[in-house]
Amino acid sequence: MFYFEVLLLAVGLSMDSLAVSVAGGAVIRQCTVGNITKIASVLGAFQAGMTAAGYLAGIGFEKYIRTFDHWIAFLLLFYLGIKMIYEGQQKKESGECCFNPLKIQTLVGLGIATSIDALAVGISLAILKSPLFIEAFIIGIVTFGFSAFGVYFGNRFGNKLNLRIELIGGLILIGIGAKILLDHTVLS
Repeated sequence: MFYFEVLLLAVGLSMDSLAVSVAGGAVIRQCTVGNITKIASVLGAFQAGMTAAGYLAGIGFEKYIRTFDHWIAFLLLFYLGIKMIYEGQQKKESGECCFNPLKIQTLVGLGIATSIDALAVGISLAILKSPLFIEAFIIGIVTFGFSAFGVYFGNRFGNKLNLRIELIGGLILIGIGAKILLDHTVLS
């Protein structure tokens, strides 16, 4: 993958974390640098770690699925994109309850929940033989940045705006999946 594609992938993956961070920022009373860093660090670390875990798991499958790996990558990213869009719509309809994003149990739960997609993406990256360290690092850093921004933004404006972050992230993941499929079928 080219670095621009990795950056787009990181942006797509970080949308769940951004949405959670905006919601977290809206409910915390003190938006300090420490609180922003705490939330963003956990979310970024989980995104990078789950990408690496998925990558390591995917290495074992690679020799068995080499001929149709691009379809797997496409289907995983397409599914994750649709899932993100659907879950974003469900949250909008049901209304989200308040939570304390500064509690470690809550942060770990949010980290796991928002990075499940990264696990599946890591498997796709292993199939494509992408460089793990660079991609996991970029995904972690981008997620950290988006999450830090999300906490601050949510604290300042969260309840005043109606954002469609999950829709944007889902569309990015679907687009990357389509590009992988086209690169390996039509354009090769």
